Amino acid sequence: MSYQHFAGLYDRLMEDAPYDMWVSFVNKAIDVYCEGPASSLLDIGCGTGEISIRLSEKGYNVQGIDLSEEMLTVAREKTEHKGLQIPFYQQDMRDLEGFKEQDVALIFCDSLNYLRTPNDVKTAFQSISKSLKVEGLLLFDVHTLYKIETVFSDHIFTLNDEEISYIWECHPGEEEGSIHHDLSFFVHTGNDVYKRYDESHYQRTYSLETYQSLLDEAGFELLTVTGDFTDHPPNDTSERLFFVARKKG
Repeated sequence: MSYQHFAGLYDRLMEDAPYDMWVSFVNKAIDVYCEGPASSLLDIGCGTGEISIRLSEKGYNVQGIDLSEEMLTVAREKTEHKGLQIPFYQQDMRDLEGFKEQDVALIFCDSLNYLRTPNDVKTAFQSISKSLKVEGLLLFDVHTLYKIETVFSDHIFTLNDEEISYIWECHPGEEEGSIHHDLSFFVHTGNDVYKRYDESHYQRTYSLETYQSLLDEAGFELLTVTGDFTDHPPNDTSERLFFVARKKG
C-alpha cells in the first residue's frame, strides 16, 4: 500500500466524509462510558488530521499516529495553519511506543481494516492496551462483511470531475472478508492536461464475534457495538460497525 500520491489527493476526495459524526461518536462514548474526565486521546490512523483537529478544537489533548509520513506531512501543515498544537508520529499501530496512561484511543475511517490477519488485529489491540490507562476506552469502526462482500466485491466506482477523476475497481481477495482496491486518479494540471496516478489498497474485515474475541484476548471488555453512525445495534445490511471497548483492570 502506498500513499505517496494519494496523500495529496485525499482531502479533495474526502470532502464529504462525515468527520463531525465520528467526533460526535467520540463525545457520546466519553460521556456514557468514562467515569471521570477524559482529556488525552490517541488518534490512530489519523491520516491528514481531520478528526484530530476537530477534537483538539473541542479541548481534547490529542496526539495523532499514522503509518504514512506523507499523510502526516499534510496533517502537520493543516494543524500549523490553524494555530493548533497537535503532535503527530509515524508509527505502526501494532507497535506503539512512548504513550502511557492515555484516556481514549480511537481508530476510525476503517484504518483497522488495513491489517491483513487476525493476529495483526490482536497485536494492535495489545499495543493499544499498553498505551491506555486501566479502564481507558478503545473506540473504532470497521467495514462489515456485508460491505466487503456485497457493496465492494466486483464493483467499479467512478468520479468524473473537472479537477480530479478516478476509476476505482474492487476485486475479492484471497482470504475471506478481504478486498483489493485498484484506483486510477486523473488530476488536472492545466491546459487540458491530466496526470495519472495509480494506487492499490488491500482491506480485510471479520465478523462481530471475531472482533469481540480478539478484544477479549487483548485485555478489553466490549461495551457496545452499533451500526452506521446510529445508536442502534447493527443489522444484516449495516456497512460499518462501531465498537466501544474498555481496558480491563
